[in-house]
Amino acid sequence: MFAIPLAWLQLKREKIRLLIALAGIGFAVILMFIQLGFQDALFDSAVRLHQNLQGDIFLVSPQSTSLIAMRSFSQRRLYQALGFPGVESISPIYLDFALWKNPTNQRTRGILVIGFDPADPVFSKELVPNLAPIKLPDVVLFDRKSRAEFGPIADLFATGKPVQTEVAGRRVTVGDLFDLGASFGADGNIITSDLNFIRIFDRRDKGLIDVGAIKLKPGVSVESILPAMKARLQDVTQDVKVFSKEEFIQFEQNYWRSSTAIGFIFTLGTAIGFLVGTIIVYQILYTDITDHLPEYATLKAMGYKNFYLLNLVFQEAIILAVLGYIPGFLLSLGLYNLTRNATSLPIAMTIARAVIVFILAVTMCVISGAIAVRKVQDADPADIF
Repeated sequence: MFAIPLAWLQLKREKIRLLIALAGIGFAVILMFIQLGFQDALFDSAVRLHQNLQGDIFLVSPQSTSLIAMRSFSQRRLYQALGFPGVESISPIYLDFALWKNPTNQRTRGILVIGFDPADPVFSKELVPNLAPIKLPDVVLFDRKSRAEFGPIADLFATGKPVQTEVAGRRVTVGDLFDLGASFGADGNIITSDLNFIRIFDRRDKGLIDVGAIKLKPGVSVESILPAMKARLQDVTQDVKVFSKEEFIQFEQNYWRSSTAIGFIFTLGTAIGFLVGTIIVYQILYTDITDHLPEYATLKAMGYKNFYLLNLVFQEAIILAVLGYIPGFLLSLGLYNLTRNATSLPIAMTIARAVIVFILAVTMCVISGAIAVRKVQDADPADIF
């Protein structure tokens, strides 16, 4: 059976049908890759800010649900954290959205404004190398990986001329650039000092913050201090939530996974791609079996058992899965690159996703073969001849 690749010979006999089958499987593979890629990009981009914040423990309001729906709380809770042994420093962080005016076409678009004390940075120097400009009044740092709708800020800044625009109706100057990246929640980001933040959002009380970052002393583990901090600040006052960094990231991901329809939509899209591919492969295999039904009946008359014929059909299904997966995988790489350049989302091929989609493609074809193979069992030489 393996010395004579009968399954491959049957498939390549009708070259047009084979190409149509591979195109259909490739389309289903691409659809699954795109849906899963966008889903992972959603979760990865949603926590990009969280991952880059320097801190071991974080405080947020219990009314906050995600980065795009933060609620303020009193920074007194953050100062109370200094009373715990093992705490090295604290950093109040201000987050809010404001309208950014594109300096070239004057169009406005919502942008995430991040404020903190530049003397106590919450980002690494690799991410934000220069905080000196935001010590000046009405100066911000612009995220060069923000969407293009905010304007060619990086190009304008590279000319050496002052780049000025408006944020929430207030005149600001771009003092430098940094690289963070857009997300599903925020199309762009700017960083400024806590004082400039209050100037932009002049209706906010400086005593109210959105996130409190707590750094522990070297050698102090989060597990040794987190339960006590939760018991005193979270359970007693009930006006803050206390998270480790991992819990803070999970808190954001849970919002996008369970509280929005986006995660469900991408999962449904993957299921639809799987279903479409299953139907296409079934139609191809069923047609091929029907065309070769006399040959199958002859093999049965010669003494071949149903197991051999079933195995033959499953071989065809596996061949279709492998040959259809390869072009789908290669095209998905190009689409990922196109999407990443167009949206600034962190969408890229991963080994885990490549393996998952390959398993789905093989499963899809095997299921189709299992349904179509019933036609082979009905191949009775007495009826056909």
